Amino acid sequence: MNEKGPIKVAVIGGGCASLAAAFELTKPKHRGRYEVTVYQLGWRLGGKGASGRGPAGRIEEHGLHVWMGFYENAFRLIRQCYGELGRDPKHCRIADWDDAFFPDPFVGVTDRDRFLGWMNRTACFPPAKGLPGDPLDNHNPFSVASYLAHAAALLRMLLTGVDTHPGGDSKSAAGEPLGPAAERWDRMSSSEDVLKRLNRMLKYGLSLASASLAEAAAILEVVCRSLPTYPQNLVLKLLEMLAANARKQLERVIERDEDLRYQWEITDLVLAMMVGIVRFGLVFHPRGFEAIDDYESLDWLRLNGASERSLNSAFVKGLYDLIFAYGGAGVERPGLAAGQGLRASLRMLFTYRGAIFWKMRAGMGDVVFAPLYEVLRNRGVSFEFFHRLTDVELSRAEDIGPDECPYVKTLHFDVQAKVRGGGEYRPLIDVGGVPCWPSEPDYEQLVSGKQHRTQHRQYESHWDRRSVARRHLAVGEDFDFVVLGVSVGEIPYVCRDILARDQRWRDMVEHVATIPTQAFQVWMREDMESLGWSQPAVNVSGYVEPFNTWADMRQLIPEEQWPVAPGAIAYFCNALADPPAPPAEDDVEYPARRREEVRLSAIRYLSNDVATLWPKAVDEQGEFRWGLLMDPAEEAGGGAGATGEDRFDSQFWTANVNPTDRYVLARPGTLKYRISPLDNSYDNLTIAGDWTDAGFNEGCVETAVMSGLLAAHAISGTPAIEEIVGYDHP
Repeated sequence: MNEKGPIKVAVIGGGCASLAAAFELTKPKHRGRYEVTVYQLGWRLGGKGASGRGPAGRIEEHGLHVWMGFYENAFRLIRQCYGELGRDPKHCRIADWDDAFFPDPFVGVTDRDRFLGWMNRTACFPPAKGLPGDPLDNHNPFSVASYLAHAAALLRMLLTGVDTHPGGDSKSAAGEPLGPAAERWDRMSSSEDVLKRLNRMLKYGLSLASASLAEAAAILEVVCRSLPTYPQNLVLKLLEMLAANARKQLERVIERDEDLRYQWEITDLVLAMMVGIVRFGLVFHPRGFEAIDDYESLDWLRLNGASERSLNSAFVKGLYDLIFAYGGAGVERPGLAAGQGLRASLRMLFTYRGAIFWKMRAGMGDVVFAPLYEVLRNRGVSFEFFHRLTDVELSRAEDIGPDECPYVKTLHFDVQAKVRGGGEYRPLIDVGGVPCWPSEPDYEQLVSGKQHRTQHRQYESHWDRRSVARRHLAVGEDFDFVVLGVSVGEIPYVCRDILARDQRWRDMVEHVATIPTQAFQVWMREDMESLGWSQPAVNVSGYVEPFNTWADMRQLIPEEQWPVAPGAIAYFCNALADPPAPPAEDDVEYPARRREEVRLSAIRYLSNDVATLWPKAVDEQGEFRWGLLMDPAEEAGGGAGATGEDRFDSQFWTANVNPTDRYVLARPGTLKYRISPLDNSYDNLTIAGDWTDAGFNEGCVETAVMSGLLAAHAISGTPAIEEIVGYDHP
């Protein structure tokens, strides 16, 4: 602490980035040096990850949230959080992080079979050593060289599985018995020897295609493991020879086999990735993956040899759907920066630990934000709910010394509601022994709460500007530092001073694109098997619009509080196209209109498209069986529910159109406009969010946590940059 007491930090927003910064700044190692207050719109934390408990204790989310096995920083944070929280498992089912998360090895896409129409494909990824958040060893798995070596190993595995001619001779083109290829090829004496042997092998003929290609891939794996021993031009020649021969030998075969076609499409993409990494010199490039961020990912893969078949494959569409990379404009306009797309794909495939996916046993609000709230509150962090930021006011030019930077002078808020008696708002409720966020505020705690309820105040709506007071925080009195954790979509409305002065911020707002999203959830009387779904409980992407991604969420059934448990729960989500013209600032009905749009789309989807996924969910006439849907009021004894399509009104759906809810895209040519939390243009301001330059720039919780850690470093110098796992900014 300084002479004036602790340093006061105002954290604006309660998403992952903001709370990660607050968590780091209030660790015991700082000995109370930082006094943190979180200012939050509405009644709950979570940002785009917020969830709430509705009727029957059902979990209602903004969308579909799944953590990846490479989210090292996010898992490290949540494991530390649960460890500090110390819940008693006798009294709380979700007592530790591995009660909250469980491994999911399955990846699913919906593919078009030329003979059978739509079909579901599920891949099971083997468990990987360790758990996400475990300490790393001295080997850096996040280097381009490591990715390339892993890709070579995957390539060999894929080619070994392509059986083009069963019963062929079991000798290599060099006449050697097929055995531990890596050991044989490790004995190669020179670059010329490598090329000579590889060329002879690849020309041996179609009858030995599978064996010879696998052997060639083994050579490549050895070379990639030994970088930079072999020169770049040799590695590129190896890759190009292997790719050309593989395409020549296998393209004809896959026309007759849909399973081989699917496997070959993935193989083709891996080859293109490897060729591009070497051709563009990314292994030792000073800018790393950023060197290719001006390319669109599909264009870059095409440039490096990927076929149109592979680029239009279900696998690629599924990956794009997962990160809303079509921008809400349809699949004809994909947009993903090549460097970030490559980085994300390689991390997903090669650096996950435990499992490729980790699912949550309850809502993200329940298993992430409620524990974080409890730990931070126990540490002394203050939470000011119902505070809408309206302006970040900078110092005047005449108040700044010749060697000083501009600074935040005043923070302006609208106070949406006040707590009775002037006390602290208590946001959590108990659902079966688990602290959770409700889907609406506790009006009983609020001054004039009943009136607010009858007025249908929408505290989380950008367009509902009703408030009960104004509040102005002054630098030096109420705060010393600011962590601005609102989304980039909100910046134009709250940072007018900065935008007027700073071209870089104007560029960021103009170029860092966001899109609204849509989602709906259904609770059904019959289980998935009875509905005709025979695959595991998997997340599936790549299906038809307007809801191209869905998930079987059966794990949530025991966590809700229905009188009679549902047989199945399913979540659907996708991007939502923007209207031709943006809504007016006083258009308070805009969110309701978009929500009605989502409702109608969901009904059409269930009526027309869900039968492909769940063939037994429709009757003999092909109509969706609306009686499957469970109405909480009906189940609680409230009489007979609605019939037909009207039963959908008892389900949950959302249009995430608020500026703070919009998904942040990683479009080509835009990542260079992101500003880092480490930027020191403003003396007492840092930013945090998945829209910042965090070293891994994707719309996900890992990016948000990395950004929050960088924001904490900007203020306190900790954590050390090298402690932020996978931060590979040049």
